[in-house]
Amino acid sequence: MAGETNPWAEKKIFTTGEAAEVCKVSQQTIIRCFDAGRLGGFRVPGSKFRRIPRDELIKFMRANGIPTELLEGATRRVLIVDDDPAILELFEDLLGRDGRFEVRTAGTGYDAGLLTESFRPHLIILDYMLPDINGNIVCQRVREMPHTQHTKVICVSGVVNQAEIDDLRRAGADDFVKKPFDIREIITRMTGLLGMEEGASSNGAAH
Repeated sequence: MAGETNPWAEKKIFTTGEAAEVCKVSQQTIIRCFDAGRLGGFRVPGSKFRRIPRDELIKFMRANGIPTELLEGATRRVLIVDDDPAILELFEDLLGRDGRFEVRTAGTGYDAGLLTESFRPHLIILDYMLPDINGNIVCQRVREMPHTQHTKVICVSGVVNQAEIDDLRRAGADDFVKKPFDIREIITRMTGLLGMEEGASSNGAAH
């Protein structure tokens, strides 16, 4: 909404009517989902009023394929996990210039875990062979955390076989890209997984 302040940008607790407006569905739909336990929230003590915390509303929207731009803005948080500094620099440079992404990087599975907790990325690009842990373990941990269970994960590696790729998908990876890769292909896959329009970015290939 160009030129307008987004009324939902800072809101922490939503009524069922507000949630319906954000999700572009009827208030009755929101109430039914709330009462069925598909949309988390609480009732105001001493009344029948339902209230929905922001995190619960975002989780519900992601689970049902509803765009979250109204709540989260257009920028997507992306975490790059790779022990090759050149690859981290490449992604930081390209995605940083893109304008649609906020980027953080990690060189180990341990750092990736800490950043996943604090940064809460919408998408993780994850090297399979990290110095301290394999990518499928990182995937499993991402899927086990309530606030990142809907985070998209793209695994990259140059040495895995089909059985390992199958293991990664079972662990929760959404996609797999083999090294060497064309970074434009990765950005296309990222925007697809995040439900974003193809747009501005993507000059340059990398290996």
